[in-house]
Amino acid sequence: MQDEDAGEDKFTGARRAMVEEQVRKRGIASPRVLEALLSVPRHEFVPAEFQADAYADKPLPIGEGQTISQPFMVGAMTEALELAGSDRVLEIGTGSGYQAAVLSGLAREVISVESHTSLALAAQERLVRLGYANVHVHNGDGSLGFADAAPYGAILITAAAPEIPPLLASQLCEGGRLVIPVGSQEDQELLQARKESGVLHSRVLFDCRFVPLLGRYGWTRPGRKSS
Repeated sequence: MQDEDAGEDKFTGARRAMVEEQVRKRGIASPRVLEALLSVPRHEFVPAEFQADAYADKPLPIGEGQTISQPFMVGAMTEALELAGSDRVLEIGTGSGYQAAVLSGLAREVISVESHTSLALAAQERLVRLGYANVHVHNGDGSLGFADAAPYGAILITAAAPEIPPLLASQLCEGGRLVIPVGSQEDQELLQARKESGVLHSRVLFDCRFVPLLGRYGWTRPGRKSS
């Protein structure tokens, strides 16, 4: 663990303000989630040209047409997973690795799947360099989940799907929670689903807008015919 004083950087004040103004005051109440957001240097997970906006109240581009989510959205989705610390978590859509870094302090292990090879490689290198040893990034079709490490206590999908992908539902353990944006490519609702007696019971949290989930149970990558 880094020395806290040495770890204080020019972004510390901005990070504290982000958590207070954008996350806690908007209703995210979990002390563990708020502490996780305080502990992760968000500026390390955005391209250099956007570092000055790393703690701003907006998503930011990270390449390959993908974005790092707005801080409030990261907090809301993380809180909806209801993590107690002992869960193995599956994340679909690694992006720059920021959400996985937030999850790493709240879970026993984080398995993250990213469909863009360049983003997956960069995120794995970044997470290793920053010391997030319990996060493992894989390159592949996230809509298929990651069966090798199933079942999972919680699954987080950070891209929008037409519906909950069936293989993800099957990889969730009994009592597990799944959080996903579902809808069209333009507008979605964020759902929290819980598996009870083998059946997913979902509720709508709020309206949202995410980049599309690409893959067999998501959307077709532009310029590629669906099979």
